[in-house]
Amino acid sequence: MSGVGGLNPDDAPKVVLVEPQIPPNTGSIARTCAAMGTELHLVAPLGFELSDRYLKRAGLDYWPYVNLTVHDDLAAFQQIQQQRGGRTIGFSVRGATNYTQLQFAPGDWLLFGCETSGLPAAVLAACTATAYIPMFEPGVRSLNLSVSAALGLFEARRQLGGL
Repeated sequence: MSGVGGLNPDDAPKVVLVEPQIPPNTGSIARTCAAMGTELHLVAPLGFELSDRYLKRAGLDYWPYVNLTVHDDLAAFQQIQQQRGGRTIGFSVRGATNYTQLQFAPGDWLLFGCETSGLPAAVLAACTATAYIPMFEPGVRSLNLSVSAALGLFEARRQLGGL
């Protein structure tokens, strides 16, 4: 069965937000995932309620198009990820490979950490690979979470022929 952009849904990359804190960021990422036909996985604890008006507003009226799964904790997510297979790619300013140089593979899970601290060191250490998005101003610590997720997702889809 062919999915969005010609990719089999099992082969499409998936976006995972580990303990996101800011509702509008998650809403924007949900909107991007809806547009791309991409699964969105949220790993609790969340810094907001799913009924949050700012979350809903950022996602606009696209929530019915979001393939959303909420996991109770990291262990619950890891169990599902291991059952379904695929690599885990951790995005971090401490990542080892420029995200445009990383060879994405069918079924990859793209992991992004919370806005204030990123992915925990233990999560990064457990990832199959880690990626960073280059920034040229040393005074800027990180990009906005929704921007990072969009860049990672679009590069993965571009490489996999899903654009």
